[in-house]
Amino acid sequence: MAMNVGQGGDKDAEVMIDINTTPLIDVMLVLLVMLIITIPIQLHSVNLNMPVGTPPPPIEPPQVVTIDVDFDGTVYWNGDMIANKAALETRMVEAATRPVQPEVHLRPNKLAEYKDVAAVMASAQRLGLVKLGLVGNEQFVK
Repeated sequence: MAMNVGQGGDKDAEVMIDINTTPLIDVMLVLLVMLIITIPIQLHSVNLNMPVGTPPPPIEPPQVVTIDVDFDGTVYWNGDMIANKAALETRMVEAATRPVQPEVHLRPNKLAEYKDVAAVMASAQRLGLVKLGLVGNEQFVK
């Protein structure tokens, strides 16, 4: 930083009309430090109140219904071949209206067409089956 000391000599000193910004900068830095200190630390986590202890064991094991979709679109309900879509939907309605819905495990064949598997999943959702899961996905990994 340079300082203006004038031209020297016996001349009368001129009045300096520039504002002294050094104290303003000092005050600004003190305010900035105070702001940084008082800001709370931002955490990128969500605090959850998790239950303590072990959960009670289920009273009875869940009933499992296995739906297989074969390579040609044939659908099997627990190993029994389903003749048509209406028969499948009848069984799905019966399962959905039980007091405790069974778990539905959908096992598509590796060679089954997507439309056949999607039709079964759409029917299950439309008819109110909520415990639906895909089983046997390891066959699709190469």
